[in-house]
Amino acid sequence: MSKHWNPGKQTVALEAAPRPSRIRRQPVALNPNVPAKPQRPVNIRERELYLGIAGIVVFAVAMGAIVILIAKYTVFNDDPAADARYAQFNQCYAATGPNCVADGGTIYVNNARVAIAGIEAPKIIDATCDKEHDRGVEAATQLAMILNSGPVSVGAPFRDESGRIVRKVQVKGRDVALSMLNRDLVHEANSGLAWCQ
Repeated sequence: MSKHWNPGKQTVALEAAPRPSRIRRQPVALNPNVPAKPQRPVNIRERELYLGIAGIVVFAVAMGAIVILIAKYTVFNDDPAADARYAQFNQCYAATGPNCVADGGTIYVNNARVAIAGIEAPKIIDATCDKEHDRGVEAATQLAMILNSGPVSVGAPFRDESGRIVRKVQVKGRDVALSMLNRDLVHEANSGLAWCQ
């Protein structure tokens, strides 16, 4: 059971507030000489987002156009004279392309080593005498001239009588080995002839 509270007399007397409450005071008066701030648009975030996306798209299009222009003037610009110089046969010690002449009987076609079938050429690097070296340089020079005189075709590889992997090489349909033999720049394969006589 509960007992009701009944105070007999008032214990504390409240006095009236000496000043007005802060909550109920009058608002501060605005100075009419100060200009008001302009109202910000409601969709400023959306506008910034769209402008950012548009900037990225414009930048990507500009970079793509630059790449296409550079490719057009470098990669897709055909220069027949440069292509012909690149396909020429030079000496391997000074070659600038994938084709070169190592000696009077060995060439590189598209960076692949090709030993010419049917001939034995004088050596340049491992020459046993000065005469062989000189003939090797002459044979390599003449071979480069022959190869640069027309379109070169290289046959399938096969093993010759001595077991070397060789290929038939032709220029304008003529056998390069026969041209070198007719000019007395090389010997027939397995002839046993020496270069230092």
